[in-house]
Amino acid sequence: MSEKQKILIVDDDENIAELIALYLTKECFETRIANDGEEAIRQYREYGPALILLDLMLPGIDGYEVCREVRRSSRVPIIMLSAKGEVFDKVLGLELGADDYMMKPFDSKELVARVRAVLRRTSPAPEEKAPEEEQAGDYVAYPDLTINQSNYSVTWRGRQIDMPPKELELFYFLASHPNQVFTREQLLDHIWGYEYIGDTRTVDVHIKRLREKIKNHEQWGLATVWGIGYKFEARTKPAGGKRK
Repeated sequence: MSEKQKILIVDDDENIAELIALYLTKECFETRIANDGEEAIRQYREYGPALILLDLMLPGIDGYEVCREVRRSSRVPIIMLSAKGEVFDKVLGLELGADDYMMKPFDSKELVARVRAVLRRTSPAPEEKAPEEEQAGDYVAYPDLTINQSNYSVTWRGRQIDMPPKELELFYFLASHPNQVFTREQLLDHIWGYEYIGDTRTVDVHIKRLREKIKNHEQWGLATVWGIGYKFEARTKPAGGKRK
């Protein structure tokens, strides 16, 4: 029998936390509860959860700060929970590294479905390497790097790299236009669209995350063009394209 996946539930309302734990236990997850931010950070380090359900409004250290602390050392998936419905709260939570965002009150079935969906999306791929000749769809490949936008996969030095959709889309866009400089405003328009409610810091945050995951290669790398924006610097031409 396969080992149960561990879920850390962080909520200062004990009744809500116990109810969530009951839902997830019935679905064959293992759960543990933390009722404040400090305990959440301690439990995360001790428990090693596969996913964190994180309430924003916590006593002491709030959910945003807990998310920042976890993201300093881990890509463990985080679903933020909040009674707030403002766009700013959602944007800030996602920019800090959350994988999903749910507003209270929520349906138990939807919560379980979101947990399963995030775990599927962030689980390691069964194969460590995806050779260039096996790629299909929209992809771009450089030495030791393949970015496939059709199946949302990134392979770096033979390893699959977990990457949220917007990070991957930004990386793909830059890599498919080697040595071309883009301003932050241009990248916002291309990746997030004109309707996006945010500012150019969003681009900086995503570039920072990309650099933490993918180190520059001797043949290519992400470069900052001071006072202008960013570019994907490459000494070789990329392979790839669109395949049916």
